[in-house]
Amino acid sequence: MSNTVTVQYEEKVAKITLNRPDKMNSMNQEMLEEMATKMEEVSQSEAQIVILTGEGRAFSAGGDINMMLDNDDPSDFKKIMDTIEKTVKTFYSMPKITISMLNGATAGLGLSLALAADYVIAQKEAKIAMNFIGIGLIPDGGGHFFMEQRLGTHLAKQMIWEGKMMQAEEAEKLGLVDLATENAEEATQKYVEKLQGAPLRAMIRTKTIYHQENLNKLESYLAGESEGQVAMRQTKDHQEGIKAFMEKRKPEFRGE
Repeated sequence: MSNTVTVQYEEKVAKITLNRPDKMNSMNQEMLEEMATKMEEVSQSEAQIVILTGEGRAFSAGGDINMMLDNDDPSDFKKIMDTIEKTVKTFYSMPKITISMLNGATAGLGLSLALAADYVIAQKEAKIAMNFIGIGLIPDGGGHFFMEQRLGTHLAKQMIWEGKMMQAEEAEKLGLVDLATENAEEATQKYVEKLQGAPLRAMIRTKTIYHQENLNKLESYLAGESEGQVAMRQTKDHQEGIKAFMEKRKPEFRGE
């Protein structure tokens, strides 16, 4: 393991940190595989509270663009999608109270992962976007499921189609973020302290009842995303989106 994802334990609190700060914690294949392993480790641990955050100035800018460029073989990309699915399902269903602490920019796959938590706390200045559409792709990592859970189908579709970048305060008003604050780290610590004085076993049982019921639906969405993402990667619009991103210009999509 290369420590692209780190885990710290203190009493019954586990802190998972995405650790590629020089790349805004964008997720390459190595990081995704390490995250899947670390998520499973934390899920099996005695921790009752889990914090997920990013090192440096970003939570996560999403999938690493170089990973997309380097994986032209659909079967290789399918393996990446399988790893993403495993990670998201583990984080969503782990018998813990989970908190995503958005210390900075949170986009694409980073936002999908963040929304899998029970509670999302964001630095007020953090920029947030479900912006797959900018490169002609669809959300993955359960993005469709989590957006629908928080916004409803109608608004979720519009937000996904627009791919709008917003400040955390706007995301809070929409319900994507539970709290936008001047000091996300301090607010997270206060919430953890509140939880430590709460009947956590009862809270976790309530979560388990809800999440077990929803797990089949999440799995269905993940399967649809995996199939759809492989298909979208073959489109001319995606190729144009990637080219425009690399050339730092607005893409010219043609619906092809």
